[in-house]
Amino acid sequence: MTTLDKLVLALAPGFAAGFAVQRLLEIVDAVLAFVFAAAWANRPNLKTFVLMILSIVAGFALAIGTGVRVLQPLGATGVDAWDVVVTALVVSAGTEGANSILKYLGYKKDEQKKETAKLG
Repeated sequence: MTTLDKLVLALAPGFAAGFAVQRLLEIVDAVLAFVFAAAWANRPNLKTFVLMILSIVAGFALAIGTGVRVLQPLGATGVDAWDVVVTALVVSAGTEGANSILKYLGYKKDEQKKETAKLG
């Protein structure tokens, strides 16, 4: 198993948590749209604000309650409080946050391949 494979496995709980938050927000949005149909449809800023707050609260709850971390598997040490904040933000972004990290890892893997090709 390569280092990148290990890293992806270490970050998998954060990705799963982000997906769960995204799905939760879809459900909450549908329920609130049904219950407060007129107010919800006519106030898109309110909808965005409420879903954003719920998302960040869920992100912090998952980061604190489960111990899921994003920076630690990337090699950061001594940043426990910041790791909770970054993890909460990544998780609250849903699959978009996970995709950003995966893209970054893909770029790093490509860089590593180019470096290896130059040396070889």
